[in-house]
Amino acid sequence: MGNIILTGDRPTGNLHLGHYIGSLKNRLKLQNEGHYDEMYVMIADAQALTDNFDNPKKIRDYVKEVAIDYLSVGIDPNKVNIFIQSEVSELTELTFYYMNLVTVSRLQRNPTVKNEIKQKDFDASIPTGFLCYPISQSADITAFKANVIPVGDDQLPMIEQANEIVRTFNRIYGETLVECKAILPEKEIQRRLPGLDGNNKMSKSLGNCIYLCDDSEAVKTKVMSMYTDPNHIKIEDPGKVEGNMVFTYLDAFSSDDQIKKYSEFNSLEEMKNKYSIGGLGDVYIKKVLYNVLEEILTPIREKRRYYEEHPEEVLNILKNGTNKAKEKASNTLREVKKAIMIDYFN
Repeated sequence: MGNIILTGDRPTGNLHLGHYIGSLKNRLKLQNEGHYDEMYVMIADAQALTDNFDNPKKIRDYVKEVAIDYLSVGIDPNKVNIFIQSEVSELTELTFYYMNLVTVSRLQRNPTVKNEIKQKDFDASIPTGFLCYPISQSADITAFKANVIPVGDDQLPMIEQANEIVRTFNRIYGETLVECKAILPEKEIQRRLPGLDGNNKMSKSLGNCIYLCDDSEAVKTKVMSMYTDPNHIKIEDPGKVEGNMVFTYLDAFSSDDQIKKYSEFNSLEEMKNKYSIGGLGDVYIKKVLYNVLEEILTPIREKRRYYEEHPEEVLNILKNGTNKAKEKASNTLREVKKAIMIDYFN
């Protein structure tokens, strides 16, 4: 069997630099290399409702926004099926069958779920749908027989959970489903980009993001407010590189060619050394980062403008991608029901 790629995002806000460096960049690389048979990118609106059930308009509005984000970074609808999760009802039915294969205690031990429960202050009042969303993700992956999943490292427990379900299903009902592997960004810092404030990861809910749709002025304002070294008061003072978000972001996004282009230094390491011994100001390094980010974001903005002016084209792309996704998931559902022996009329 060849490679089938599945990836996606929850439409709870516009996508940001953490999404770009943590997953989108890898998706583009996989898309452009072409070493795959099928590729699906899912807008996970049903999963987004598990902790936004009281604000469905927010999810509905951001479905279009996330689709435009995908198209703006270069996801090509001629090579990739972009689809809406809730429109593929087969995923819900698969989730229901897989629930029998997972215990509540196993879901509660999932590190990603535990972290998000804490972050969202659910405590003992955990919505059942939210607790079960690792099962839903397993249904998404297995429905397309996906074996390659580009993710950030916070999603590794989800991949592990999906493979556990696959192995349990195949052991009980016979070889039907396919295990998958995660594809992580090359640099460790890219796998979970911290927020501009240095706390946690870059997150829509924490408001510490640079969004792919931010204009140039917004990016400049956010970069200039980034956390650096609070003890680096004067330019001549030695500065701390570790924990300095400007250097963290330069590690994640810049190349030595860009450092040469936008600074007086030949490499990022040379720039770090100068900052460490003193003689380099925070405004200087922030300007370098701003120029690096603008080089990435400017072409994205230009594409975004086109799709914002052509909403019907975006809708048609989603319809076509969803129809293809539904056809694929329907085939898998038939196989699963046959394996479980509930295909009564076939």
